Amino acid sequence: MCGRNSLFIDQADLEARFEAEVVADGGYTPRYNIAPGDDLHIITNEASDEIDAYHWGLIPFWADEPEEGIINARSETADEKRVFERAWESRPCLVPSSGFYEWKSPNGGSKQPYRIHREDDPAFAMAGLWDVWEGDDQTISCVTILTTEPNDLMNSIHDRMPVVLPKDAESDWLAADPDTRKELCQPYPKDDLDAYEISTRVNNPGNDDPQVIEPLDHEQSGLGEFSS
Repeated sequence: MCGRNSLFIDQADLEARFEAEVVADGGYTPRYNIAPGDDLHIITNEASDEIDAYHWGLIPFWADEPEEGIINARSETADEKRVFERAWESRPCLVPSSGFYEWKSPNGGSKQPYRIHREDDPAFAMAGLWDVWEGDDQTISCVTILTTEPNDLMNSIHDRMPVVLPKDAESDWLAADPDTRKELCQPYPKDDLDAYEISTRVNNPGNDDPQVIEPLDHEQSGLGEFSS
């Protein structure tokens, strides 16, 4: 799955990397600990030259009231689910990331967080689906991140991973038909992803600063992990 994200590349570099301009209300602020329910900066197929901010959690179109929504969708079955029907058919998006987080529970013990990132690319793209929930007096643009089977790196950490797109597949993801996009929903095929242990500061979404991504100091681990 993908339950926490980050995006802290400089705005100018972000815009250059994706050849798109930030248009989000409120602009762009680097984030080290983006949690479900927060806004994710995304690039949709309808505006591939714009970076906008959408609610992380796809709200079912039949919901009477806004809710947190569905943060992940299994790419293998998204096209079969009524809640994703129109999004899968015609609303793909890119979800830029400086790295996502996953938790491993070794031997049933306490969960250890990891940061997964690309050393050679300050931002990469995960595959997502977007939609617009419409209520009586408001509309909410929302997004979910697609997941797939783990690659070799992720297999030792978790049994799912986000669909991380190779750079040369990003434009295809936005422009392709649904069948072609489904073929792109594969475990990340390259070996340039890296993972390392970080402290449990990431467990608290209120911790949103560069300290979150620091490698775990094992000599200090376990001391006040949930105190901050």
